[in-house]
Amino acid sequence: MLASVSDAAPALLYPARVRIIAGEYRGRRLEAVPGDGTRPMLDRVKESLFSTLQQRFDGARVLDLFSGTGSLGLEALSRGAAHVRLVESHVAALKVLRDNAKALDVVKRVEIVRGDALDPALWDVAGAAPDVVFCDPPYPLLESGPLRRKLFDAIRALVLERMSDGILVFHSPRRVVLASEFGAGLEIDEREYGTNSLWYVERAAESHPSGARAPEAGA
Repeated sequence: MLASVSDAAPALLYPARVRIIAGEYRGRRLEAVPGDGTRPMLDRVKESLFSTLQQRFDGARVLDLFSGTGSLGLEALSRGAAHVRLVESHVAALKVLRDNAKALDVVKRVEIVRGDALDPALWDVAGAAPDVVFCDPPYPLLESGPLRRKLFDAIRALVLERMSDGILVFHSPRRVVLASEFGAGLEIDEREYGTNSLWYVERAAESHPSGARAPEAGA
């Protein structure tokens, strides 16, 4: 039985301060968005995510949807990504993104875009399809109804129609999402960390033009 988002939310605790865990900018603190409208990923969950995908970041184009503080996209830059696009719709978060990019002196490697993260027009990074996508949506999109369906339809379209051998990582409260919601043609791997779930989403082998499966994460 699926838990509701409202049931899962109180159990999730998020850090008051955000930091870069590893790489070129290791230990650097990031400004957080005021209020409780954003929920930066816990360091232990983020470390597991980046350890799993580490070999994918060297020279990668990274798309960070619903980017909030930019914690995931900027961590990817620290670990070797070439370029990151941060997509956010809220004014306060956009200011924080700009401040964090300036503080790390990575403005030339970062695109900060105000808009709907589910808009396909915003999915390219440096003029090309992304290699790695982070998708950490706000709770209202996970409530049952048309917005939730729109979210999963967008994820499926992004992976199947825009990416080739890339991978998308979707963050949600544990037991709030079913693998079947991502739809056909995808290979899904869920990993649970306390009250959090990370979903690794790739094209299934039969969805690749060559019939060959995309490389394993971290392989």
